[in-house]
Amino acid sequence: MDDTSRKLQYWRLYLLTLVLGIGGSFQYGIQVSVIASPAVHIQSFVNHTWMLRYGTPVDDSTNQLIWSFIVAVLSLGAWAGAVHCGSLPVTYGRKKALLFNNAVAIVAALLMLFSRMAMSFEMILLGRFLYGYNVGLGLSVHLMYLGESSPKKLRGFLTLTCASFIGFGKVMGQIIGIKEMMGTEEMWPYLLAVSGIPAILQFVMLFFFPEAPRYLYIDKGDTEGSRKALQWLWQEDDDLKLELDDMQKERERTQGEKAKTVKDVLSSRCVRWQLLTLVIPCAGIQFCGINALYFYAFDIFRESGVPEDQMHYLAIGIGATELITVTLCSFLIDRAGRKKLMGYGYLLMGVTMSVLTVMLSIKDLNSWIPYVNITLIFCVICIYGLGPSGVSMALPADLFLQAWRPSAYVISGTISWLGMFLVGMLFGYIVV
Repeated sequence: MDDTSRKLQYWRLYLLTLVLGIGGSFQYGIQVSVIASPAVHIQSFVNHTWMLRYGTPVDDSTNQLIWSFIVAVLSLGAWAGAVHCGSLPVTYGRKKALLFNNAVAIVAALLMLFSRMAMSFEMILLGRFLYGYNVGLGLSVHLMYLGESSPKKLRGFLTLTCASFIGFGKVMGQIIGIKEMMGTEEMWPYLLAVSGIPAILQFVMLFFFPEAPRYLYIDKGDTEGSRKALQWLWQEDDDLKLELDDMQKERERTQGEKAKTVKDVLSSRCVRWQLLTLVIPCAGIQFCGINALYFYAFDIFRESGVPEDQMHYLAIGIGATELITVTLCSFLIDRAGRKKLMGYGYLLMGVTMSVLTVMLSIKDLNSWIPYVNITLIFCVICIYGLGPSGVSMALPADLFLQAWRPSAYVISGTISWLGMFLVGMLFGYIVV
């Protein structure tokens, strides 16, 4: 069988990758970027609701606090979802966990849709929290499900599609958020509810796919069910036999072992270096400032001296740049190696952001400085996409065996989402 035919035989696996991406990491991308566009309309809605309730306009500090919490509460919900990714997928399976997760996103979309009708900004807060839960659980289970359904030769590449779907989600959030589409006073509730559509799509499509084969074999001991799932997804026998042998060896190594808890991962000396290798990049992803660029994109552009009518289009450019560079990363990672891409990536991002900080403080000295600031912002996005973004996604799957993996995702999720919450809450005050 030639290479082209061999690749085409995995078309069902590629379709599963698409389904998992649309309802998984795509949701993360769209929720990070979509909130920037309707910021003015939501703050106006909060003020209007406050006036109706208390007869006086909300003061600026309270309005800023409510807005910062609307932005940041996504991360608290995502943390709750990440905590449950250590139990729900183990108890009920990867597939059922995602079905439940999509139901949460649909409820969140309905809250967003009816928030203006109910004159309740609290519904927006609750909706963002539930979207966060959907993102936190969905992102981890997406990676588990995909990694446990892929052959070794495609596992690295397919796992990296998770980062591509995040980039795609960010671009889509920015495109539908422009004033020519849904970024208007009348349409913002529909804009915030748009994540219900991919949730419905994934909910329906998952019924046509089997459970993750490695979960069936190692966790449930269902050898025949795992073989049938692999056969259906891969449509071949050679790699299938090797994969079953590999799963048998792993099951024998972990025979009698239950899924490890977070406490086991934190206290066990045998995974100490894996844990350290996981923790530092997960913290770096949040505190490198990349999500602040999306959450407060318009504030940063305003601070950089960008005209108001150009901000939406620059935001789309940022998302498109990340999508392109993350896609390039998936082809570079096996040649350049994870260590180089991540190490040099963070180093270059640190240097570029230091220069950007200086340039922002002197932006009024000359008319060309805002253009330098914009260039520096795009450089940060390029470096992030080519290095840290794609590499860090696959770390829990690469570093931990099956029994340890769910708890590793809980730890990485906790660090990532709590870091994101701090950035979301505090960065707005820094910009202001």
